Amino acid sequence: MKRGLIAATGVAAMLVSVAACGSSDSDDNKGKGKDGWKGETLTVWAMDGSTPDGWSKDVTAAFEKKTGAKLKFEIQQWNGIQQKVTTALSESNPPDVIELGNTQTPAYAQTEGLADLSDLKKEIGADWTETLNKSSVFNEKQYAAPWFGVSRVVLYNKKIWAEAGNKDIPKTRTEFFKALDNIEKKTDAEPIYMPGQNWYFFDGLTIGTGAELVKKDGDKYVSNMSDPAVGKAMDIYKQYAKFTKAPKDKDEATPQQAEVFAEGKTGAFIGMGWEAATAIKANPKIEKDIGYFTIPGETAEKPEGVFLGGSNLAVAAGSDKQELAKEFLRIALSDKFEGQLAKEGGVIPNKESLQSNLKGNPAAEAMAPASVGGTTPLIPEWAAVENTPNPIKTYMTAVLNGKSHEEAAKSVEGELNKRLSQDL
Repeated sequence: MKRGLIAATGVAAMLVSVAACGSSDSDDNKGKGKDGWKGETLTVWAMDGSTPDGWSKDVTAAFEKKTGAKLKFEIQQWNGIQQKVTTALSESNPPDVIELGNTQTPAYAQTEGLADLSDLKKEIGADWTETLNKSSVFNEKQYAAPWFGVSRVVLYNKKIWAEAGNKDIPKTRTEFFKALDNIEKKTDAEPIYMPGQNWYFFDGLTIGTGAELVKKDGDKYVSNMSDPAVGKAMDIYKQYAKFTKAPKDKDEATPQQAEVFAEGKTGAFIGMGWEAATAIKANPKIEKDIGYFTIPGETAEKPEGVFLGGSNLAVAAGSDKQELAKEFLRIALSDKFEGQLAKEGGVIPNKESLQSNLKGNPAAEAMAPASVGGTTPLIPEWAAVENTPNPIKTYMTAVLNGKSHEEAAKSVEGELNKRLSQDL
């Protein structure tokens, strides 16, 4: 499945407020059946890689058969999408349904550019996975619907692990570190490739330690980086860093960690399952050596905390096809098509009961336990925090270069607070 780092950035370019164009839930748009919608076309903006061919074909056929309307998917690129969506929602003729990164959704919801889907949640969303649905809710209203989730897993080189004598998949963090230690002592390979600014892996660790990156101070949010639980997460990160030679001031995309792994001299890396395809493209011979497992946590009973990325589907408040858009959501989010998307796309479906569709896909099976993961702070103010240079990445590098957690947290506090106070 071709994907970018889903929901990997905040709404960086969202500097203008989108005025609500009004929900055109007028009488002539309510209760229409197949004949009533004949001649209409519903436009759906979907991101590159989110709509597998088989799924798209089958959903389109089901939608057009049920409604008599046409369905038009317009594929978008992640690069620059924030400003493009912001502009579209402010216009008089926006796309009807839009795929949004989960961490982007609260900022769009605040602009009032999204339709309230609370009634649809009551109708079809009673058993949506809570952690996946959380990002769709803003001010206690449902402004989107959870579509799918993705998370990081461990991708490892089976050949190197066998050479190191690692026979079993580690079930705890301690066992994982022991396996990495074996690689270091018994092979010439780098145990793990872990650059110092793999921020989304670190965010997962903070979720695991119960850390909160921001806190409320009166009516505004401010940095909470000095929280000891953040320091505990960074201590775990430092334990991983002992087994790598990767630069402390770069992230996983500089260079692409999958391409480093493709050279066959690295025992493992933590990334998205689709990154295996990047490695295979760089070195087709490595395909047979790639394995996957869930990032192990402190105990075997609970995997490591992970950043749960993914996408939601929202209806533009300015669309004049509100009810037709909801018909699309009823179909696309049905168990039939959620299950098909999980199976064909290798993503976490929006209901835990549908995870059986991941069976047989080793990367997806390793990812499934992450449906209980978490996200970055789901507040509109977070939008500016991850702009380059991300101050949390600066904090990580500072700790890895010898600063204490307290010193490093203090050094980025001012910049974080500045960004959290920016108007959207």
